[in-house]
Amino acid sequence: MDSDYPLLSVFLYMLWFFCFVLWLFLLFTVVADVFRSHDLSGWGKAGWTALIVILPLVGVLAYLIIRGSSMHERQAHQAAAAADLWRAQVRQAAGRPSPADELARLADLRDHGVISANEFEREKTKILA
Repeated sequence: MDSDYPLLSVFLYMLWFFCFVLWLFLLFTVVADVFRSHDLSGWGKAGWTALIVILPLVGVLAYLIIRGSSMHERQAHQAAAAADLWRAQVRQAAGRPSPADELARLADLRDHGVISANEFEREKTKILA
C-alpha cells in the first residue's frame, strides 16, 4: 500500500510525527508540573516520576485525571511570579528619577494646567526636602 499511494504515505508519516511531538510536549509538561507542585511531598514527586518513567502512557493519563484540574493554577502562579520578578528588575534597572527630572515633569504639568501652582509648590518642597 505504501508504494501505491506515496502522498498518503507522506501524510501518514507526518501525522505520526505530529503525534510523537504532541506526546513529548505532554510528557514534559506533566513532568514539569510534578516538580512545580508545592503541595506534593518529595515521596509524592518521586512516585509520580517513577510511574511516568516506568509506564509513561498510564502515568501521564493518571496524572492528568487525578491532578490535571490544578495544573493551570500552578502554571498561572509561576507566570505571575516571573512577571513580578521582571517588573522588579525593570524598576531596579531604571532607577529613581533625579530631582531635576521630577521638577521638570512637575513644571510641565503646571504649564499644561494639570496641577495648580499651589500643588506645584507643595510637590517641589517634597522633592527638594
